[in-house]
Amino acid sequence: MNEILFFGISHSPTLLKNKPKQIKRTIQFKFENENENENENEKQFKQISSSWISTIFLFKNGKAIEYLYENDSNQNPSKIQIEENIQKVTVGYRNEAILTIEGNVFAKGEDINPENPNEFINISSLIEDKNDRIIQDIICSRFSIYLLTSNQNAYGIGSNIYGQLGFDSGTIEKTEKPILMMKNVSKIFSGNCSNHIFTFKFKSKIIWMRS
Repeated sequence: MNEILFFGISHSPTLLKNKPKQIKRTIQFKFENENENENENEKQFKQISSSWISTIFLFKNGKAIEYLYENDSNQNPSKIQIEENIQKVTVGYRNEAILTIEGNVFAKGEDINPENPNEFINISSLIEDKNDRIIQDIICSRFSIYLLTSNQNAYGIGSNIYGQLGFDSGTIEKTEKPILMMKNVSKIFSGNCSNHIFTFKFKSKIIWMRS
């Protein structure tokens, strides 16, 4: 059984009216139907990724647990157990979650699947060019997910992939499948909210797209 201690400062708008509140939580991990004979090394943490309201813990055995906090006062978060051969986990700004399973990229979230935000969708399989579905890197912004393929092409999926904030312009543009944004991209980075940086192989050119 693994155990981890959370410690941080809440930035909830309701709490900021007074002063930041320190929050400390301890979580013990135990999978349902856990195999007691499994190698203890396989139950150790491999990766942890956290967002505003959720945290996903990936273990060496390829399983993952997501804890979702609805608000700062919720001491008993929703627990979602994911049993797959997961290689990597990534969490977005809110409750977006991304899993890499056997080379495929699965994502969930309100901006990915509004009708069922907790259902994982294979977004890499939605890339139109079947020869461009090997994903090299993944990043998240506040509303979108970005994929960099082995062919050095950058795709965006979600809301406002080019950085315009919907609550500023009055509109929110959503994409239902990855859109090819740029070619010859060597690396992708993500800043806070809607800041995205793509770097190019040629002339070391940097494009900074922000709202």
